[in-house]
Amino acid sequence: MNGKKPVGLTIDGLKVQAAEGTNVLRAAEQAGVSIPHFCFHAGLDVEGSCRMCLVEIEGLPKLELACSTIIREGMVVRTSTDRVGEARKDVLEFLLAEHPLDCPICDKAGECRLQDYYDLYGLYASRMIEPRERRDKKVPIGRGLILDRERCVLCTRCVRFLRLVTGTGELGMFERSLRSEVGIYDGRPVDNNYSGNLVDICPVGAITAEDFRFKTRAWFLVRRPSVCPHCSRGCAVIIESVEGYPLRRSEKRVYRVTARENPAVNGFWICDVGRDGRHDIDDGRHAAVSEKGAPVQGLSWEKALAGVAAAIRSVPGPERAGKIAVVLNARLTCEELALAKGLFVTGLGLGKVFFADRKPGPADSLLLTSDRVPNAKGVLDAGFTPRLPALGELAGAEVLLVFGSYILEHFGEEDVARALAGVPSKYLFAAHTGPLDRLVDAVFPVAHPAEKSGTYINTEGVRQSFARAVRPCPAVVAEGAILVCLANSLGISLGDADVR
Repeated sequence: MNGKKPVGLTIDGLKVQAAEGTNVLRAAEQAGVSIPHFCFHAGLDVEGSCRMCLVEIEGLPKLELACSTIIREGMVVRTSTDRVGEARKDVLEFLLAEHPLDCPICDKAGECRLQDYYDLYGLYASRMIEPRERRDKKVPIGRGLILDRERCVLCTRCVRFLRLVTGTGELGMFERSLRSEVGIYDGRPVDNNYSGNLVDICPVGAITAEDFRFKTRAWFLVRRPSVCPHCSRGCAVIIESVEGYPLRRSEKRVYRVTARENPAVNGFWICDVGRDGRHDIDDGRHAAVSEKGAPVQGLSWEKALAGVAAAIRSVPGPERAGKIAVVLNARLTCEELALAKGLFVTGLGLGKVFFADRKPGPADSLLLTSDRVPNAKGVLDAGFTPRLPALGELAGAEVLLVFGSYILEHFGEEDVARALAGVPSKYLFAAHTGPLDRLVDAVFPVAHPAEKSGTYINTEGVRQSFARAVRPCPAVVAEGAILVCLANSLGISLGDADVR
């Protein structure tokens, strides 16, 4: 309870303890009791406007808001009495009086709170005979976000997020009473690094993402946890993909990357850089071993790797330290870095083990860091001293193994081509296609971080383990499996290292 005094109370007959200062809604959630709500979000301040979380509290004459009522010792709360049920039904009737009946075509269908709560607490016969209020639909509000004012329940989550979290305040509440609506200020569309969170926190289908609209349905999506690899923060994320039933052959596997709550790392949010990383999982990927830039059908990575082992064995033992070069990167997991250390440094005794990573990018004061790698601390933890190679150091090698194609972010393609031209045996292990493919003898398709399991250590030293969130293509393999197979081919024992 973070050092706060525990408070005991009773919720629906259950004896519950929660930290002092907790509201009734959060205390109930911690005890496994669900209280419906629209406007409350644990990462925002309390609004208390939707009135959906009303509960009975013993000793008080009227129903109270669970979101704004702080627990106290001995409090007795009832969340499912007839009186509470009628109040919820009344709130839903008010909300649905003007809400469009477009659930079948709404992107939020299947994960809409209004839909779910009506099923749980509504199911009444409509008394409305008047035509519904018509409001603006498909209103662009910036950063690929679409606002449907007819669906909005005026929870103000979006407004509070932009005021309290990003501090940019692009959205506001306009007009009054029945004419109240969310909108952007003149000439100030939503434009910040965290705009995608507005889609996540909208409890209904009022704010949707343009690139997700009408692409698939929520109930087709498989949701698995992972860690974002696009900066050194290592935010906790959910990878949402379709397995087994895409609507068309051409559709992607991964449709969304959304935030996963982790108080120690990213709280409730992720940046748009990480959210847009969904394209990195599917687009421009290697799907088969290639030689001289052309895929070789039927050539397995194990058979192709035998050629790499043969090239390494062709270099006499005493000369390997100076004649074999390896370029690693900080997208490798801690487990893979340990395997690389055991194989290349301890096993082969190489002196030319370098690192090439993505160049730093813009940072902000919230989550996004300038480092565009997820495991820089893991590289140091593995005992490496990362250093970018000079092209001359690569040119002098007889065998070159490059993991990732990020070296082209630091040197021009023509300069790299000249440096590698004299290297007799050169191999690339990369997830994505690129100009470096045609400069090497063979390219091995490797897994994206979302397609493997392992551990990353973020910029603040937090160690996070993650499991595979997306199944890779049949010919795609994690770098850890390649390192183990190569070590076995060379007769080098890597001990009991976790391959993942």
